[in-house]
Amino acid sequence: MPRFAFARAQRPRHKAPVPSPAPPSLLFDRAALAARLARALRAAPNNPSADFLLRRAAEELVDRLSLVRREFAVAADVGSPAPHAAQALAARSGATLTLRLAPSPLAVGRGAYASAVGDVERLPLAAESCDLVVSLLALHHVNDLPGALIQIRRALKPDGLFLGALAGGDTLTELRQSLTIAESDALGGAAPRVAPFADVRALGSLMQRAGFALPVVDCDTVVARYDDLFALMRDLRAFGATNALTLRSRKPLRRDVLMRAACVYAERFADADGRLRATFDAIWLTGWAPHESQPKPLRPGSAAMRLADALRAGEGDP
Repeated sequence: MPRFAFARAQRPRHKAPVPSPAPPSLLFDRAALAARLARALRAAPNNPSADFLLRRAAEELVDRLSLVRREFAVAADVGSPAPHAAQALAARSGATLTLRLAPSPLAVGRGAYASAVGDVERLPLAAESCDLVVSLLALHHVNDLPGALIQIRRALKPDGLFLGALAGGDTLTELRQSLTIAESDALGGAAPRVAPFADVRALGSLMQRAGFALPVVDCDTVVARYDDLFALMRDLRAFGATNALTLRSRKPLRRDVLMRAACVYAERFADADGRLRATFDAIWLTGWAPHESQPKPLRPGSAAMRLADALRAGEGDP
C-alpha cells in the first residue's frame, strides 16, 4: 500500500462540532420579578392594605400550625415576598431559631429572626437542617417548581414539615378572560398577560415526585371586590404581581384595549351592586420529610377482612 494512502487512512477525521442543547425556556423573568417586588416594597407605606393576601396567608399558616402537636426548633421562611411568615414563626412557642430567606434586601423586614437574601430556586439551606420550612405566595413564580420542592424536602430533617401557599387554580381568571377578549377584538390576537397557574391535582403529583411523605394539597379561595379594573391593577402593582412572563409583550397595553377590557370585566364579572369580583386561589401544600415512624399504607392482600364480607356485614345494620 502506498505510504501516502496509508498516511491518509490514519489521519483523524474532523467531525463537525455538535451544537450544545439550547437551554430550557424560562417561563418567568426573575430579574423583572425582583425589580417589581422592590418597587412595591419601596411604595408599601403608601399602600398599607395591598398585602391583604399575604396577611391572610400568614393567619392561615398560624391556624394550620396550631393543629400540629409538636415543636419545631429550627424553622425557615423561604422566598415569601414580605416577612409576615417569619414574624409569625418567631412568635411561635418552641422555636429556638427562625430563619428568613428574603428575595431582596428590602424584603428582609424586622423581627426576632436571622435573615439572608437568596433565591428560592437555589436554596442555600444545608441538608436536614430545618424542622419546619414555610413559603407564602412565592413558589408560583419559580421556573423549576419540582426542583424547588426537592430542595425544600432535602433541607428538612427526617419527619420535618413543609407548609407552603402559592397562587393557583382560578386565580385572576376574570382578568385573564377580560384582557384576552379585549386584545383579540382589537388586534386579532392576544399576548400572555396573566401567568398560568397550576391546579390542585398537578401540585399533588409534584409533592409526591419531590419525595414528600403524607402530602396534602387543598385550596383556599378568596374573592376580592373592586370598584373597577384599574383598582385591581393598582393592587397587583402594589403587591409586585404584575406581568413578568418571559414571553410578555414589551409594548404598553394600548389605551383602547385597556378600556375595552374594563368594559368586558364590568359586563361579565360585576355583582348586583356594580362592584367587580377578582378570584384568588391559594393552594396549600403540606408534606413531611420521610421518617420510619410515619404511618404507612398496608401491603396489598394484608387486610383481615374481604371487602365483600364487610359490605354483607353492613346490610344487617339498622
